[in-house]
Amino acid sequence: MTPIPTASSGLLYSGGKLVRAGGRTPGEMRPLEIIPGYVSSAEGSALIQLGETRVVCTASVEDGVPPFLKGLGQGWITSEYAMIPRATQTRTPREATRGRQGGRTMEIQRLIGRSLRAVTNLKALGERSVWIDCDVLRADGGTRTASITGAMVAMGLAFQKLVAMKIIPRLPLHDYVAALSAGFVGGEMLLDLDYAEDSNADMDMNVVMTGRGQLVEVQATAEGKVFGLDDLHKLVEMVRPAILKIHAVQQALLKIDLSSGAP
Repeated sequence: MTPIPTASSGLLYSGGKLVRAGGRTPGEMRPLEIIPGYVSSAEGSALIQLGETRVVCTASVEDGVPPFLKGLGQGWITSEYAMIPRATQTRTPREATRGRQGGRTMEIQRLIGRSLRAVTNLKALGERSVWIDCDVLRADGGTRTASITGAMVAMGLAFQKLVAMKIIPRLPLHDYVAALSAGFVGGEMLLDLDYAEDSNADMDMNVVMTGRGQLVEVQATAEGKVFGLDDLHKLVEMVRPAILKIHAVQQALLKIDLSSGAP
């Protein structure tokens, strides 16, 4: 039977069941590829491809910290996030032309910064700032989760460069961090939502998790129907093994064993 798209949702159904793009099963994430060193001018960088979603992540290191941290002997990690105008199906004007950032952009920037700070020893970084820039080339759902995952690799490469240059004595990392989405679409529990699924979700959730399986942040929102604690727990358990697989990819690229809490 040929899958039939609904009138406006962009979802495909066959025999009354949702057919995921690429033939994915409900608990299967999209193909993941991370290309390290994608931007040679940055201290650390990576291009992350999660299905059709593509994000360039760079890590830039600068001497000095924000005023509220001066004299405390610790560093800071902050982030900027943006989408190029044709990252989506229709052109979205650059926020710079509007004169201000939107609320969604600021929320994602803060999330990326919080996630990376959660696995970094800021004291070991010294009074230095790491700027994480995440630029979305193609948006097909999961841009914030892909940004966190790719930025972890970019930041790890930057830290390795600082150690190699004897700017810092050791890597200021104590764990990996990655993120992935999940949700309920048409009553079905799905992992790693693409844009069509996310746009039609009854409930969606972003999970940020460390290499030890500890939660950094859970963003869960009822879009069409309310949900219970059982639903929340089921989605977290669905996401957990997938994120641990992502950590294995990150570790294979960075070659840093953080299982004991330090490299």
